[in-house]
Amino acid sequence: MTFETVIEELKSGKYRPVYFLTGEEPYFIDIITDYVTANAIKESDRAFNQLILYGKDTDMANIVSLARRYPMMAEKQLIVIREAQHLKSLEDLEKYLLAPMMSTILLFAYKYKKIDKRTRTAKSLGEKCVYLESEKIREDRMPAWIINHASGMGFKIDQKAATLLVEFLGNEIGKIVSELQKLTVVLPQGTKSITADVIEKNIGISKDFNNFELNRAVVYKDVLKANRILKYFASNPKNNPAILTLSALFYYFTKVLTYHALPDKNRDTAAKALGVNPWFLAEYQQAARSFPLEKTKLIISLIREYDFKIKGGSPATENDLLKELIYKIIH
Repeated sequence: MTFETVIEELKSGKYRPVYFLTGEEPYFIDIITDYVTANAIKESDRAFNQLILYGKDTDMANIVSLARRYPMMAEKQLIVIREAQHLKSLEDLEKYLLAPMMSTILLFAYKYKKIDKRTRTAKSLGEKCVYLESEKIREDRMPAWIINHASGMGFKIDQKAATLLVEFLGNEIGKIVSELQKLTVVLPQGTKSITADVIEKNIGISKDFNNFELNRAVVYKDVLKANRILKYFASNPKNNPAILTLSALFYYFTKVLTYHALPDKNRDTAAKALGVNPWFLAEYQQAARSFPLEKTKLIISLIREYDFKIKGGSPATENDLLKELIYKIIH
């Protein structure tokens, strides 16, 4: 089942005997776990019929034993296993799934990793319970996810603002949702639009001076803008560490190298191969024109060289090294 179908079913009041939530993205697992914990059992019945356990402190035999008990003066009991990834074995769960207690709601929050799909237990989970794999959303798809999520909150966010959040927060959904919630609170009354200006003012992310804009300045060989951004970085070193700037440059130019190697440079095909939103492909096409294949290879070597220098291989300051690197890339 998908996250959306699970939540929709829960909100309709339908609860299944066993939920197994697994995957590298904790956000969706936490949302479902919190919803079930808050709504599955009446508040007056929770003292005797709601139990929260942790994978490090229990085992499957104990969990199954508790799950087979009848609720006390209530229709249902709820057992939630947080940090279920620390359970040593899932074998007893496979036996339980053959005849689960219909008066028990058993939920496993198995976060940050997946179970081995080749095992018999994994196949049994997929067939006999609500099984959800919570996948990380790729960074190229995050702006669209943010726009859609903001819409669900009753707000609009433009493409540039969404991209700015991804640039600084990556694809950690929990952090992004938290920042979006903060922004909705500080918006002027009656305002429903989140822009790059709003983000800059309230989160401290500059819409003009960031790694995303530095990459663009380099691609279009805008020396003046690149130097202004580097000057801003030098005045705010804590929020703009040089090592992250190097990582952003390396990440960017490896994609340019990938673009050069593509046999099919069709818009949708190329965007998929690069793992970026098609909206951004024009910039990579420009980068490929600005930096032919051999120059791109040289740039990647330069970034590696300056990574060593910034990490202690040179007495020069980080900002001077970045200026030197950007100059060599552009020229």
